[in-house]
Amino acid sequence: MKRSRMENVAPDVDAYLRKVPPDTRAALTKLRRAIKAAAPGAEESISYAMPAYKLNGPLVYFAAFTAHCSFFPGSKSIVKRFAKDLSAFHATGGTIRFLPNRPLPTSLVRRIVRARVRENQARRASRAAGKALSAT
Repeated sequence: MKRSRMENVAPDVDAYLRKVPPDTRAALTKLRRAIKAAAPGAEESISYAMPAYKLNGPLVYFAAFTAHCSFFPGSKSIVKRFAKDLSAFHATGGTIRFLPNRPLPTSLVRRIVRARVRENQARRASRAAGKALSAT
């Protein structure tokens, strides 16, 4: 009997990290710490079969693949905004790829996550203002 892909999904981030090779685990653990430091109130979960963080909406994701790791800021505009800082990495659309032995700099991850927090806060405030106007 063939197992479905969803049966292999880790129940939490710790379990996800236990499933990846040690060098990848080290790089993703460093990434995880930087995310949590930049957005301490973010909710950590598994979404789309990968570690996900939410704060006023989806914030960021990361994942391990066979030949690389990916960090998903959840915003193409953020990738464009930080393009110069990301020039040493493969960054297209809403994806930033990196190798486990060349992880993203912690300070850059923190800046990206803080920028995403601000985007989500602005979007939430804009929606609240729109709702207030439509209620009048």
